[in-house]
Amino acid sequence: MRTLVVKCTAGDEDPERCNQAFTVASAGVSLGTTVSLWLTGEAAWFGVPGRAEEFALPLATPLAELRDLVIAGGTLTVCSQCAARREITQDTLLAGVRLAGAAVFVEESLAEDAQALVY
Repeated sequence: MRTLVVKCTAGDEDPERCNQAFTVASAGVSLGTTVSLWLTGEAAWFGVPGRAEEFALPLATPLAELRDLVIAGGTLTVCSQCAARREITQDTLLAGVRLAGAAVFVEESLAEDAQALVY
C-alpha cells in the first residue's frame, strides 16, 4: 500500500478546504494506510493545544477528533517556517506533533510508494 502525504495549507479562513485535508488524512489512517499530514500556513495553529477544538464546520466531524486520529495512527507535522512565523515552538505543540521543514516534505512526497495531496 502507498504512503499518503497530505498537506493542509488552509486554516479557519477556508474551513471546508482545511476540513477536507484532515478528513482525507484520517480516512487514510482508518484504512490502515501510512499517513503523513502536514500543517502549513494558518493550518499550523492546529498543532497547538485547543486550536482544533475551536474550529467549527457544520455537518463535519470535529477537527480535533480527526487530528487525534492522525496523531494516533500516522504522523502530524507542522511546517517549521510556518511555525516560526507564528512563534510556535516544539514545546508549544501537542504531544506527538513534530516540526519539520520543506526538505522533509519533499523527501516524503517523492518516495517511490507515496501519493501527495495538497489542500
